[in-house]
Amino acid sequence: MIKNIVFDMGKVLIYWDPHRLVERLGYTGEDAALLEREVFTSAEWTALDRGLPVEEVLPAILARLPEHLHAAAEHFCRAWWEEELWPVRDMAPLVHELKAAGYGIYLLSNATTCLHRYFDRIPGSECFDGKIVSADHRILKPEKEIYQLLFATYGLDPEECWFIDDWPGNMEAANRLGMRGSVFYDDVPRLRRELKAAGVRIE
Repeated sequence: MIKNIVFDMGKVLIYWDPHRLVERLGYTGEDAALLEREVFTSAEWTALDRGLPVEEVLPAILARLPEHLHAAAEHFCRAWWEEELWPVRDMAPLVHELKAAGYGIYLLSNATTCLHRYFDRIPGSECFDGKIVSADHRILKPEKEIYQLLFATYGLDPEECWFIDDWPGNMEAANRLGMRGSVFYDDVPRLRRELKAAGVRIE
């Protein structure tokens, strides 16, 4: 029986769209493409989620960019979240409904430690009973250790958890450890159907 719902954050609770972040600062064309490629798809960006400090990874990013893009790159690495966050439509009501139905609500996210500073801006965040953030522990999904840490920290039985993540590879790793779930495709009605099929008590 499912007793706990475990959410990813990016592309599940909030939209994660580097192109939109870059456009918001007014960059277009080649400059926008450079920032998207050299910041958001870089090994250094992943290293931030693993908990390496900005001071260690930023120089390598800046070395690949022209000087006029350095300020933007540093902003993204340090504080992309200070401006607008874009909630995934209809997800907050689902989180509240699950909480009201008595389910434990948890977060398992690949993110920097800054997540703790903006998490309360995410609709539905007040419903969460706990969270595991990759950078706090220097491990990332889909590494098995981060799932095991979630279970151990909060005393969860993986067979009693339902995991919601946007990336199939993360779901496959969870499944291998006994936690079933739904790959989220920006379709809350579909997610609701999958939760109900799993026996979760929602409308």
